[in-house]
Amino acid sequence: MRRFFVAGNWKMNKTIAEAQALMDVMLAELDAIDNVDKGVAPSYLAVPAVVERCQGTGVKVGAQNLHWEASGAYTGEVAPAMVAELCDFVIVGHSERRKFFGETDETVNKRLKAALGAGLDVIVCVGETLEENESGQTEAVVIRQLTKGLEGINETQAAAITIAYEPVWAIGTGRAATPQDANNVHKDVVRPYLKKQFGAVRAEQMRIQYGGSVTPDNAAELFAMSDIDGGLIGGASLKPESFIVIVKAASMVAIVEEEAQS
Repeated sequence: MRRFFVAGNWKMNKTIAEAQALMDVMLAELDAIDNVDKGVAPSYLAVPAVVERCQGTGVKVGAQNLHWEASGAYTGEVAPAMVAELCDFVIVGHSERRKFFGETDETVNKRLKAALGAGLDVIVCVGETLEENESGQTEAVVIRQLTKGLEGINETQAAAITIAYEPVWAIGTGRAATPQDANNVHKDVVRPYLKKQFGAVRAEQMRIQYGGSVTPDNAAELFAMSDIDGGLIGGASLKPESFIVIVKAASMVAIVEEEAQS
């Protein structure tokens, strides 16, 4: 039976006080949902305050990025061990890091290996641009990102990895891939690659999130798809009522699937 993972990526939003207030509103309802893995990724400065709020609850806290070096003269960067002191997981390869900050498949791979070495769970993001999508390159782009991003990772390490498929053209635009189209990429592109790389058993256990304008209105339909195992939620995770509805949608799908199998 699937166990969904719904993570909120707050990006460069929320001061420390605002982050605390957001968690205060959401925490009781999120903690009560015990059949879904939940997480939030605040800005670096708000991480300690959010960790304090979430301590002893079922809500995981993540970082939005990390550097691959253990320490050194890298002004403005944060080392893997520093992240691991506080966080449960980290996001690497987000499309905004690729677009605005020069992230490449090779640096994604370096960050991934460093994060795993520090004992963190990792969300690895992949996805195509609108131009790539419209020219029929979705599969080629996603396979390239997976191949280079996961290079040198073994089946045991893969247990700590979640893949997030986030079509770049659907992030923050209000345009979401249809549930069927998103599921096709998960089922026909990402999952087969994971099977080839890590074996059928591990590939079925790995979670593939969808990211890209997930809302309370489309969450249930997305999560009902066979190979969409949760969501990496951007803007909707900044609104407590929206994020709670999305997590509850995953919970309801999980309940329906459990009843169908019993």
